[in-house]
Formats: sequence, structure tokens, C-alpha cells
Amino acid sequence: MILTLELILVGVALLFLISIVANKFSERLGVPALLIFIVVGMLAGSEGPGGIPFDDPAIAQIIGIIALAYILFSGGLDTRWEQIQPVLWQGVALSTVGVILTAALLGGFAVLVLGFSPLTALLLGAVVASTDAAAVFSVLRTARARLQGNLRPLLELESGSNDPVAVLLTIGIIGVLLIPGTSLFTVVPMFVQQMAVGGLLGYAMGQAVVFLINRLKLEFEGLYPVLSLTMVLMTYGLTTTLGGNGFLAVYIAGLVMGNSIVVHKKSLIRFHDGIAWLMQIVMFLALGLLVFPSSLLPVAVPGILAALFLLLIARPIAVMITLLPWKMPIREKALISWVGLRGAVPIILATYPLVAGVPNAELIFNLVFFIVLVSALVHGTSIPSVARWLGLAAPLEETRKLSREFDVDPDTPSELLELVIPSDAPAVGKQVVELGLPKGALIILMQKREERFVPGGSTVIEAEDTLLFLTTGDLADTVRTRLLSREEPGGPPDPDAPGGGA
Repeated sequence: MILTLELILVGVALLFLISIVANKFSERLGVPALLIFIVVGMLAGSEGPGGIPFDDPAIAQIIGIIALAYILFSGGLDTRWEQIQPVLWQGVALSTVGVILTAALLGGFAVLVLGFSPLTALLLGAVVASTDAAAVFSVLRTARARLQGNLRPLLELESGSNDPVAVLLTIGIIGVLLIPGTSLFTVVPMFVQQMAVGGLLGYAMGQAVVFLINRLKLEFEGLYPVLSLTMVLMTYGLTTTLGGNGFLAVYIAGLVMGNSIVVHKKSLIRFHDGIAWLMQIVMFLALGLLVFPSSLLPVAVPGILAALFLLLIARPIAVMITLLPWKMPIREKALISWVGLRGAVPIILATYPLVAGVPNAELIFNLVFFIVLVSALVHGTSIPSVARWLGLAAPLEETRKLSREFDVDPDTPSELLELVIPSDAPAVGKQVVELGLPKGALIILMQKREERFVPGGSTVIEAEDTLLFLTTGDLADTVRTRLLSREEPGGPPDPDAPGGGA
């Protein structure tokens, strides 16, 4: 059969379709999406049924860098500053000290157990030292892995900001291996420069994106997503050219934009969420194509040993030491230790030694790939269960069915609260006016079965109704208690309480 452009397009479309459908089942099975995408890529490769030949680590590296830039921007765009502000310094510590400690501990294990030379062992540790933003975002933003308090913002902040340290360690160690007489301490001033330039340019470019989107007044709404896509590439490329870390810059730019008043903000967040999923599929498929399953078998035993050491010893020790200055419950530190998902970033970093021609680079790549597979399988499937076992799983009564079409100005105290009424709730059978809602809580939309409408004061609440409230953070718990608590709300209803209509 002659390979034509049409057949190539059909093949690419089939790979995407298989990945999307498989992701649907991955949620039910509790398997993270990244594992599904990688497996699809491996099956499509030259040693799988697909038979697609692909063995160019440089191209895979370019694909991974571009994809990761968009994933990090989307992650920052969907992160609220007020959520990460209380855990800012813990996140910074985990993304710097935590990465260095993890690399050192795994490097020591590779020397003592796997027989690596010290520098090669440290290179392996540096490559897998950072958690992966794509993996963490995709797992923690599912309903199964809802966490209490500031745990999710902390883990997402760590995964979105710890790549620069791993990148610098990897590049620095490669330089020492290839250039005799080079010291690893030369990485220190480079690290300071990359973080400073990356942070400043990320903030500046984020403000520039906000300014352009709000001031250009483009004639066609469809051009605003194109503008934001362009600015992501501009931010990464310009920052890297000027000696900063592009990954940190795009994450901060997304954070700035996501916490600013921007026209068409809701549609832009949705657009970049879709782009992030597209980039995940492209990136993991490419990385899956790059690996040869037969080459993983010889490293199965050392790979399992290294993965277990990383999961059970290196990551927990690094987290516990890093978080010593903060008084956190031990169960929270235990959960943070467990959510150490490795994904695309370690595999992308493992292509650096391949491209540079470092000795034992292929062995390192195969080991890293194996460690990522084990981490995805163990961590990704067990996080919800571990969170429940530690008592840190958040309740699931809130949904996001009705509020998708609404947006709240981030500069106001208002927020949206969406509740599904269970059959045993005290609100069942009552009219809206009888609920005794506090002032400042307004029902703006209601769904009964398939019908959506704005309720009136005489509307009767039934089991499985979905209510969307416009309220404030300090009143949210009061509203939940009034509607969901099995204890009857005390006192007569407030006659002035808003109920969504007269």
C-alpha cells in the first residue's frame, strides 16, 4: 500500500480518537490519562501493531517542550492566586530544595545498588526529580481525587514550578560529563539567573497578554484564542533567549492572566483547557512512539527497584525534610509525599542525554521510562484511596454542571456554589422562600431533571435538584448547612432573604 497524505491523516486521527475514547474508560478504571496515552503510543510504534517508525529523540524533545509550555500556561490560567498564596513558600521550597534532595537520594541509591558512577547516578536522579505538571493537573482535577484545604493548590504549584530546577540540574550534569574540568557549582549562578529572569519575564508577559486582550478590541472573537496562543510561544521563546526559564515564565504568565479581569475570560480558559488536553495526547503519543518495548525488559528489575525507592523512600524523605519549617499535620505531609507523579517531564529530560550523546544515555532513558510507568500506575490509581484513608478527601456534593456558563469577577468576594440536593436533605419538599437562606445568597439557576430555569419563591425543592448559588466564601458553609444538613435549620426564614425570585 502506498503511503499517501490522506492515509497519514487518517492514521493520526485514529490515534487521537483511540486516545480520547481510552481516556473515557481510564477514569472509570482509575488509571491516569498519561498512562493510557503512552500505551497507545507504544502500541502504535514500530514494535506494536501500528508499526510506525519513530526514533528521533530531538523531534520528541521539541514536541515535548512546546506541549509542556501550553500545559503549564493552562494550569496557571486555571489557578486562583488566593488559593496558592497561603502555600506559596511551601510550594517554592518543594520545587527547589525538594527536587535537589530527591535527586541526591535517588543518585545515592543508583550508586550503591545499581552500580552507576556518581555523576551518571546523579544525572538519573536529576531527570526524575521533578513531579509532572500534566500528570498532576489531570489527576487532581478529577472528581475522584478531590482534596481538602490547600493540598491541591500546593501540589499543583509544586508541579508547575519545579521543572526549572530539574532542567538546570540535568543540563549542568551533562556539561560536567561532556566537558572535563567543569564543576557542578557552575549551575548555581545559572539557576539564580534562570529563576529571576523567568519570574520577571513571566509576570511582564502575563501583564502584556492581559493588556493586549483588553485593549486591542479585535473584531472577531475567534482571534482572542489565537492571540493567547501566540503569546505563550512568545513568552517561552523570549524568556529562554534572554537566559531565563521558559517553563516558569509561561506558568507565571498564565497565573497572572487567570487572576486578572480579561474579556472573554471564560471562553479563553475553556479553549486553553482543550489545548492542554490536545498537547497531552500529542506529547505522550510521541514519547510512547519513541520507546521500544523490548528495550524495557532488560531494565525491568533495576527500574522497579529505582521506582520503589523513589516512591517509598526518596520522595517522602525529601518532602518531610523540606517541610520541616512549617507546622503541618503529618497526614498532610504523608499525602504530599505520595502525590509525586512522574510523567512527561522526566521522559523529556531523558532525551537531553540522548541528544547530547552522553554515555549510557539509552540506559538512562529506558530506566526513566520504566520509572514513569510505575509511578503512573501506582500513584495515579491510588491517590483517591490514600486521600480517603488519611481523611483528606474533600466532599463531592458540589458539581460543575450549571456554573460552566457563568464567570465571577475575581476582584469581587462573590463566588458560585453548585449543590445537588440528596433525598434525605431537609430542603426536600420546601419552597425556596422557606429555606431561610442568608442575605447575600441568591439562587440564580436551578435544574429539575432536564429542565433549567430561574426559580421563584414558590418553587418546591425536590431530591436530585441542582441549585446554582451566587454567594460569598464566608456564606458558602451556611448555605450548605441550610440545604444539606440533616438537622433542621433553626429559626424562621428571613423574609428579606433572596431566593431567586418572588
